[in-house]
Amino acid sequence: MDLTNDIELQLFKTNGNDGASNLSHEQGTAEDDVDGAPYRIPNATERDMLLFCQTSSCNGEMVVHAAEAQSNLGNAYTPQKNSCVDRIKRELNEVVYQKVKVWMVIIFIFVLILAVIIISLVLCSVIHEDEDENFDSSLFKVPRSFNGSFQLPNLVFTEKLSTRSSDESQTLAAHLQEKLAGLYRSSPALGRYFSEAEISAFRNGSVIADYQLTFVMPEEQQDQLRNVTLSREMVYNVFRQFLYDQEQPDESGQMTLDDYIDPISLNMCLRH
Repeated sequence: MDLTNDIELQLFKTNGNDGASNLSHEQGTAEDDVDGAPYRIPNATERDMLLFCQTSSCNGEMVVHAAEAQSNLGNAYTPQKNSCVDRIKRELNEVVYQKVKVWMVIIFIFVLILAVIIISLVLCSVIHEDEDENFDSSLFKVPRSFNGSFQLPNLVFTEKLSTRSSDESQTLAAHLQEKLAGLYRSSPALGRYFSEAEISAFRNGSVIADYQLTFVMPEEQQDQLRNVTLSREMVYNVFRQFLYDQEQPDESGQMTLDDYIDPISLNMCLRH
């Protein structure tokens, strides 16, 4: 009996070892690569386990880790920005001379440049002179006169207006003369040549005023002035344009001026 039991026990151990060996051999054979070398799984480390845990974690945890990484990256740049701002502040507050700092010098330079520009503009406007405004009126000796008439539709003719010496006639004449002189003196083309305007009489027909305009010009430019600047067309058009501008109504929308001149009634001719 003892001999039989020993033989069975030995056979059991041998079969057990062979089974394990066969199992190991089968695993190696199944996991062989193309070259025939068996695949071996290296020993896992703590770092591998940590990576494995992170990889197998849920999406929520990965988003949290990414947000924390981005926040840390932003915090890494904040000290650099702050250091640049602090450095600029220190440089601006550096003392140049006694209590004078750099920022004060910069402001002073800007103010100085602005002052130089303003002074230059003022000097240029004062020094610049228009050549057309430089003329000697004592050289204007040759007269050139125009006669004409116009109608004052807002006035009613009276006997006092027909009398040249009456106060009513003199007052209206002086007002109209001043009006004509003002419009020609303000003319850029004719202002330097204008001499006087005169109202010679008032006639019936509402009120018709006869006027006379006198200009003077230099001797050396007579032909050019007669044909262009002091021609009848030029003098007439300046007067007529003034009358059309006068037709614009006031704020109330009504024409109530007693000295209103009808542009259509304007007549003018050269006086020889």
